[in-house]
Amino acid sequence: MAAGPRDPGCRPAAGARFFCTVGRGLEPFLMQEVRARLEATQVEYISGKVFFTTSSDLNVLKTLKSAERLFLLIKKQFPFNVSSVSKGKMFSEMQTLINDDPESWLNAISIWKSLLELDAEKEKLSQRHANPLKRKLGENDTIIAKKLKTEQMQATQEIGDCPLEKQIEEETLEQGNLLPKRETFQEVFQNGIAKAVNTHNQNGLTFRVSCRCSGTVAKTFTAQEVGRIIGIALMKQFGWKADLRNPNLEIFIHLNDMYSVVGIPVFRVPLASRAYIKTAGLRSTVAWAMASVAEIKAGMFVLDPMCGLGTILLEAAKEWPDVYYVGADVSTSQLLGACDNLKAAGLKDKIELLKVSVIELPLPSESVDIIISDIPFGKKFKLGKDIKSILQEMERVLHVGGTVVLLLSKDHHRHIEDCEGGGIPLNSKGSHTDVRGIEKCLIPEEKTGTSETVPSSSEPSNRECLDKVPPFGSLVPVECYKVSLGRTDAFICKYKKSHSSGL
Repeated sequence: MAAGPRDPGCRPAAGARFFCTVGRGLEPFLMQEVRARLEATQVEYISGKVFFTTSSDLNVLKTLKSAERLFLLIKKQFPFNVSSVSKGKMFSEMQTLINDDPESWLNAISIWKSLLELDAEKEKLSQRHANPLKRKLGENDTIIAKKLKTEQMQATQEIGDCPLEKQIEEETLEQGNLLPKRETFQEVFQNGIAKAVNTHNQNGLTFRVSCRCSGTVAKTFTAQEVGRIIGIALMKQFGWKADLRNPNLEIFIHLNDMYSVVGIPVFRVPLASRAYIKTAGLRSTVAWAMASVAEIKAGMFVLDPMCGLGTILLEAAKEWPDVYYVGADVSTSQLLGACDNLKAAGLKDKIELLKVSVIELPLPSESVDIIISDIPFGKKFKLGKDIKSILQEMERVLHVGGTVVLLLSKDHHRHIEDCEGGGIPLNSKGSHTDVRGIEKCLIPEEKTGTSETVPSSSEPSNRECLDKVPPFGSLVPVECYKVSLGRTDAFICKYKKSHSSGL
């Protein structure tokens, strides 16, 4: 994984503390990614979140592929003890998130403002160099330019004159209802609204609180109640005004039985919502994780024989462009959707699509370097024993030393293990085993976090124990990660072809 571009002149003066939300099971991918792309330090995790410190600017932060959303961290602390106190007492304790350490809030706002200022300044410089109006203009061009400028000024004035929502102390600060989709925090800043955010005039700031409660906290309080309490405390402490429709700032708070976290969303649109994907298929973060596991290198031949809408190939081609990619599927509608995605992403010339069956691939034996595929599952897809034929064909076209990365349902994963009765013993310490060169399986421990100073063997790999040999002698299991797909779980399984299959 290549590190993102660095620009010493367009980053915070000192490292800032961030956290990302991440799908369960993808924490190890994100921890590795923030170190590689952002040169992050103090990398820690709790279930579903990864914390880190970096001095990267917004353009580099946008490059994270395995994260869902990015937040600037304000506060992380132990959970509130809900069961032992009254509801009124609990409300008072929640207000201590603001009142006990107001300096941390002001510091976070200052860093947030600096990030936006740097990004806005960089955008201005970029526009200045690319602005066609800087050329020598003819008379008509000059008139058009002045007209455009006037319209832009009027639009800016309209935004600046927008009346704010009436300050509320006794009404609920709503959960959700994010900024209009077309606007980002950067755009709000550049339009002049966020100019109120400065160290000399904190009273001009408008905000909204978004809450998420789970565990025993959710059984006692609603997200709206928590949001109202936090909102009132912010207004009293800093003089900010609540604005549910178009705030300068959004505050995110998550309370559960393990921790209390408060942060500022850095981008309006989640990182996981790729602008280059027209029709979403497999979750982009999972698709990227599968591609990263495959260890793609320039010049390789990468195949997805059940490509669907092509999400895996899109993620791979965006990250590793100098590769020959082929996607295959039997569904015309899926291939049409994949074709639309390739056009939208500008990758039509990078990825070739074929309408063929996964069990009859028109490829020579041992011609493919890497196979990455999401094996369909659910009520619509009842592969059953057909998965054996699918794997046999994949094995045939894969060359010796090649890699297969599959996304398998629990049933598919179990079926593959059950194809062979013998097991591969692991000792109690989970150390490397010499049986057929299979890599050890790291059993995750129950932790609330781990720092980068801890040896890598203790990071949250979420690898499932590979205690069964695969159904085919030439495909050797290497890694297996259990990941969440929302309502269900699946397995990212990696295999290596150890010798010629002779098929």
